[in-house]
Amino acid sequence: MLKKTFRSKLLRNALGAIAIITALSGCGLKNSKGELTGVPGRKPWYHPQPYGTVYVPTGTFQMGQADQDILASMSARPKQISIAAFFMDDTEITNNEFRQFVFWVRDSISHKTIGDVTTNEAGEERIDWSKKIDYSDPTTQETLKPLMYSEQDKVGYINSFDTRKLRFKYKTFDLQEAAKLQYKLKPVARKTFIKEWDAEVYPDTLAFIRDFTYSFNDPMAQTYFMHPGYDDYPVVGVSWHQANAFCWWRTNYINAYYLDNGDPEVDPFHLPTEAQWEYAARGGRRFSPYPWGGPYTRNSRGCFLANFKPLRGDYISDGGFYPVKATSYFPNDYGLYCMAGNVAEWTSSAFDPSIYQMEHDKNSDYYYNAKDEEAPSMKRKVIRGGSWKDTKFYIQVSTRSSEYQDTAKSYIGFRCVQEYLGRSINDR
Repeated sequence: MLKKTFRSKLLRNALGAIAIITALSGCGLKNSKGELTGVPGRKPWYHPQPYGTVYVPTGTFQMGQADQDILASMSARPKQISIAAFFMDDTEITNNEFRQFVFWVRDSISHKTIGDVTTNEAGEERIDWSKKIDYSDPTTQETLKPLMYSEQDKVGYINSFDTRKLRFKYKTFDLQEAAKLQYKLKPVARKTFIKEWDAEVYPDTLAFIRDFTYSFNDPMAQTYFMHPGYDDYPVVGVSWHQANAFCWWRTNYINAYYLDNGDPEVDPFHLPTEAQWEYAARGGRRFSPYPWGGPYTRNSRGCFLANFKPLRGDYISDGGFYPVKATSYFPNDYGLYCMAGNVAEWTSSAFDPSIYQMEHDKNSDYYYNAKDEEAPSMKRKVIRGGSWKDTKFYIQVSTRSSEYQDTAKSYIGFRCVQEYLGRSINDR
């Protein structure tokens, strides 16, 4: 479902780059007088900071609980970790930002159904994005009828897309598996490490009803994602797989722009590792239980500093009944909003209670993407930050929790990170 232009542009740019380098190398050999001077003609490059992100510098911190382990879980024993610099979204991905992804998938499927495609020299189809789709046009609606709800499934008279048919297909290269086989004598085909994914993109809006038994949450299920009143609220009802699909779409979306301008690609967006998330949430504060420091959840005026479940269920005392706007409350010292409360956040890391004892102390991570047929215990992913329905223990920066990768909850969202290409503390 990705733009067909990506492959052709990559191939065209790669062939052009080889030709340019070949030509410049000849000049370089002639002008360098036989000296080693490197490939000439390479312009300086500085990592562009993605819109809506903050810079989290390289540093070291103590990961894990610095306070009493009140659950006696022994799953977050303190450990010193060093983290390389990265960019992180200053808020959770909002409904309106995620809707851009949903609409892109909708439009790409619609263009293909209508026939707005061209074929390049390599025989690959490309979507003609210069053509606009008028979804109110009766002829267009008739053409797109296979993508719409049938008369039996429709409520009212408005034609609308069957959200189950909005799917995003993409490919990834499994670097972890490729690295395991680097010393094998028998060559392994590259395609062995290429994985294809097919993910639904529309959030599970019914999660608000499913998550709370004997509770009236129908209005949230009906309006939270699509109503403009909730544009700046964090998206929820998104599974771990859907969050990864968004990251991959965002990567290709921005790299297509860079390629069009003759600039090099950047590292992929991805969910933060558990170590990256905690390091960013602490905001440079050592041994503090919360992003703002602590040890209290109120400021000096008695106001709560996050959206959670205080006072044994007095939800509104902190200013929020459900999720609140993604920029609510003060950010931490890195400029990150709602790293405690509001909605919990997916990380890329798999959950293991004892992993801290085995993880490396340099960019720690434990990644495992379970197959559909594997046991549920293998599908647990770390979620961090706590949410609007959690007590204060869960909004502490060191508290670990988990959820299954193929489920979607009304209290779990996510934010993206992108590695900063300058790894040293002196590179920025």
